[in-house]
Amino acid sequence: MTATPQTNITLEAMAERMKGCDDFVLCGHVNPDGDCLGSQLALMHALRAIGKRAVCVLVEPDSIDAGLRFLPGAADMVAAQDFEGHVGAFVACDVPTTARIGAASSIQARADVRFTVDHHAADVSMADFNYVDPDAPACGMLAWELVKSLTADVPADAATCCYTALMTDTGRFQYQNTTPDALRAACEMVEAGADPARISSEVYQSRSFASLMIEKEMLGNVVRSEDGLWALSYLRKSDFDRYGAVKADAEPMVDIVRSIAGVRVACMLREQADGVRGSLRAKGDEVDVSALARHIGGGGHRAAAGFTFDGTIDEAIAALPGFLDELVEKAGLR
Repeated sequence: MTATPQTNITLEAMAERMKGCDDFVLCGHVNPDGDCLGSQLALMHALRAIGKRAVCVLVEPDSIDAGLRFLPGAADMVAAQDFEGHVGAFVACDVPTTARIGAASSIQARADVRFTVDHHAADVSMADFNYVDPDAPACGMLAWELVKSLTADVPADAATCCYTALMTDTGRFQYQNTTPDALRAACEMVEAGADPARISSEVYQSRSFASLMIEKEMLGNVVRSEDGLWALSYLRKSDFDRYGAVKADAEPMVDIVRSIAGVRVACMLREQADGVRGSLRAKGDEVDVSALARHIGGGGHRAAAGFTFDGTIDEAIAALPGFLDELVEKAGLR
């Protein structure tokens, strides 16, 4: 693992500084995924286990996907706009900049001390003490090391949250970021009380009927490059409205597109009331999809990234093939 220049503390030293604080607010990014939620909830459980007061906040109210609501402590998370308590320490998890914590930025601003634990590289830091390692498979893996430094008696709930974080960000341990260290950490989490079968069932085997219906629409929209190196699909807002689907129902779609034989880059576009959201996935190590995401107006990791397209869904459908062609050509795949 390689920490960024903004990193100014080790996880062990961060744990020691946290032990000197009493009141914690933990927060992730807007539209939290399994890694984001799992990381902050795991740290909350560890901090409470050593007698600290800790609260997890959400950037936006009611923003937890149905498949992640089983996470221990998720039901008690507070909308950032509603939090009014004391903030001794603010811990940002899986988020590199204050722009991504929205309403929680005012909570962070009034904290006595600020921490960041993340695996997204950024040119700036957002806290007094930062540990950022872009080589980490998931923020949950960093949170796991921090949890173990906070307490030798790791709570089973913390293990469950960290396992969920690691499992989701490695694509069920199928993505390129599934390192030997990731698998060793997963074993530790299971030994500490995480139940892989139950967690997998909650996250991946509880799809709504609406999700299956919009998958049918998505499959009918798939287009590929002539050489099959990239594939693109999309869903219109009318598809969601027709079946009563929500954003979370579309989460599996990009990986379905990615699974096509020969495809090296998959793109999924989703029309929302406030714009067009895009997801990118790479298959193999040759392509860095985060470069394209940053160019369009987003970010992420080499193998998984996202963006918001400034335009209509039809404009996005027309523009992305050119971007994808350029991406695979720069990667030397043509």
